[in-house]
Amino acid sequence: MKMNYKEKLEDFLNRGLIKPQERNFSQIEKLILRAYKDLEVAKINLKIDEEVAYNYAYLSMLRCGRALLFLKGFRPTDGQQHKTVIEIVSLILGDEFKDIIEKFDRMRRKRNQFTYDPFLPVSKEEAENALKTAENFVKIISEFIKKESPQQEFKF
Repeated sequence: MKMNYKEKLEDFLNRGLIKPQERNFSQIEKLILRAYKDLEVAKINLKIDEEVAYNYAYLSMLRCGRALLFLKGFRPTDGQQHKTVIEIVSLILGDEFKDIIEKFDRMRRKRNQFTYDPFLPVSKEEAENALKTAENFVKIISEFIKKESPQQEFKF
């Protein structure tokens, strides 16, 4: 039996992967603004260090994902917070954004690999693709958050 949105959220809560959190629009805004800054850091570092560029592209996506969870009144709590963020973002955005969510998850796994294995380099092409994916994702999440909370005057 396939679970609906509410049942899936309940499952995440019951498994201790997320917990309720009061919405804090200032916190959401800070995460999104930091995500845009991370994109700038990634762009600047593309010429210097592909791994750093890739990492900051990924971080921009993670911050946006966390902002989306906070918007919905949740916070990840488990030892695999990055994976949980991706799973919940996928649940919130739905099938329309399946491709970008899959890229986000691949980036998470790649980042984990090169963080712990110095023999797994990041190519210039991988870093450039990560940056493009991150820019698109940050835009999608920023627009989603503004649409969900039109009464807020976000500065992003």
